[in-house]
Amino acid sequence: NDNEQLDADEDRYRDWGTLRYLFRGIAKFAAWFRYVFLISDEQIPDWLNLDNNKIKVVDHKQFIPEKYLPTFSSHTIELNLHRIKELSEYFVYFNDDMFLIKETTSDYFFKKNLPCDSAIMNAFAIKKSDKDFRFLMPINNIEIINAHFDKYKVLKKYFWKFYNYKYGKEMLRTVCLTPWKHFTGFTINHMPYSLCKSTFEKIWDLEPKILDRTCSHRFRNSNDINIWLIQYWQYAEGNFYPRNLNDGFLLSISDSEKETLKICNIVKRQKCTMVCINDNLHNIEKFKII
Repeated sequence: NDNEQLDADEDRYRDWGTLRYLFRGIAKFAAWFRYVFLISDEQIPDWLNLDNNKIKVVDHKQFIPEKYLPTFSSHTIELNLHRIKELSEYFVYFNDDMFLIKETTSDYFFKKNLPCDSAIMNAFAIKKSDKDFRFLMPINNIEIINAHFDKYKVLKKYFWKFYNYKYGKEMLRTVCLTPWKHFTGFTINHMPYSLCKSTFEKIWDLEPKILDRTCSHRFRNSNDINIWLIQYWQYAEGNFYPRNLNDGFLLSISDSEKETLKICNIVKRQKCTMVCINDNLHNIEKFKII
């Protein structure tokens, strides 16, 4: 189907050799991490130093229930992270295109035993052509949040977490969407996620059917929920500490030399703490490495 085709596209499997820089960034800018878990399906990079006692390679079979395997869906992997042995209650989840580029301390990700994050409301809208999982997942996630939480009670109880100066002008989104009775969605930052293992366990206890259905899909599906639900749930419980949005930039590799130079400039000048560099390159023959 269309969703399987999206996951089968070449850019989903293309390797730019950047994974090592994720590890180098953690080693250089977050040496305080207890362990770094590399989740893989029987694949280990030949450059990875397995003698480093901080690095633990975790195979799918070691934490994902057998009935969901084999899987080609990141949703299945993400929604079972809490099953990894030795994983702390408080952990940071990186996709393979997320990098630290500036020094951090532990309270950058967790402060006062709370995950650091930016809870900014958003309104989702889709066009007739937007029928794949990327556009429907946020709606699936927010439907569950509204089933379990009363928006006005949440905003009243955690007012300063939602209306916080650290969000800058982006807070206007929340202000404008306040009158709506239900949560209409949240801005997706797509940066390393500060998460609590107990949040996964709670949602699995409360919504086992929807999680089981998602994990049963071999490829990502328009009926899925994903890791953003964990974030949304933490927002609704007030289980987060507000963080400045400008601490991270979402960037994309593209056919544009100008955009490529922009990425290089941000990284070299350390203009933020972390970046996510998406691979949106379609015309690889014309791409120029700077």
